[in-house]
Amino acid sequence: MFDQLGPAMRRALAATRSSNVAEATRILQDALGGSQRQEETKPGREETVQPEAQEASAPKRKGLSETLNALRNGVDLPQIRPVREPKLPDGAAFLKRSIRTPAGGREYRLFVPSSINPRGLIIMLHGCKQNADDFATGTTMNLAAEAEGLLVAYPTQARSANSSGCWNWFLPGDQGRGAGEPLIIAEMTRALIAEYLPGQRAFIAGLSAGGAMAAVMGATYPELYDAVGVHSGLPYRSAHDVSSALAAMRGDPGVHPAHVAASPAMPRQIVFHGTHDHTVVPANATRLMEPALADPSAQVLQRRFTSGSRQVKHTEIVARDGTVRSEAWLVEGAGHHWIGGDAAGSFAKPEGPSASREMMRFFLGRRLQP
Repeated sequence: MFDQLGPAMRRALAATRSSNVAEATRILQDALGGSQRQEETKPGREETVQPEAQEASAPKRKGLSETLNALRNGVDLPQIRPVREPKLPDGAAFLKRSIRTPAGGREYRLFVPSSINPRGLIIMLHGCKQNADDFATGTTMNLAAEAEGLLVAYPTQARSANSSGCWNWFLPGDQGRGAGEPLIIAEMTRALIAEYLPGQRAFIAGLSAGGAMAAVMGATYPELYDAVGVHSGLPYRSAHDVSSALAAMRGDPGVHPAHVAASPAMPRQIVFHGTHDHTVVPANATRLMEPALADPSAQVLQRRFTSGSRQVKHTEIVARDGTVRSEAWLVEGAGHHWIGGDAAGSFAKPEGPSASREMMRFFLGRRLQP
């Protein structure tokens, strides 16, 4: 189900045997999800979370130096474990589909609720080392969608496009309108709206690389999406290649995303981030809020409370007309994972508020009540 890193390992091994360790390092950084932090994690996990939070039985992921030594010595790396298909409510369906566009094709899973007349669509973009089934399991978004009568589509990144299954949010060719991965995702959104929801708009959300790509979609196709959810992600155009992506993930102050002016035409946005995220640092959550803060008439409301055993710093940026243009949840102690999810999926933990339920509430225009 998951890419076994075979092609990347072979390229890195060839580079190592040619004494080109720098090239081998670059290949592995890309293949291991775009992060140099390779600490303990569960099989199939995308990036690092707090080591002390890992299950004792989880095997240790090799560090970059260990990986290079393993490649030199011909030792196999740990394999990625597939996950089970997500549970379905009675009467609902989880279809296997695909789409072809001028920019290429992608497979996707489509959750169809038991409701006779679905009233909305959410596009869910997974993180690196994940796929549609895994992401649906970890986020439990299908259950939240069933309660509200919404469709949910989970496109899976092609391994030919990125060997680690990451959406290429950091490449210029995948950051603009009318080409690359944004066009593929937009065409899938349009096709599903035409098939199930004529005349309606959709919502889009993602985790990590998927969250960064969700921000790309909100900036490049604002007419398609009424709201965007960015979980542990990065702002639009905060990188232009692998090295600048790594810098942006670390919160390098020398990296500044292109400014996207706030306007009523831009989608509303909800942001989730953990304070202990060492893969994509929380400074990126602050930067995601900056376009809405640029409105001089906007009102900023902040409060702290406990939700699901976690302390939360909650921020709303409210426009003059009363619309919450941007909402942020900074969750104390959470790492690089979907907050309030199902640990049966990778990069998901149950502690804290349910990111899926809160995103659903925000998408449907409901303001959080005290």
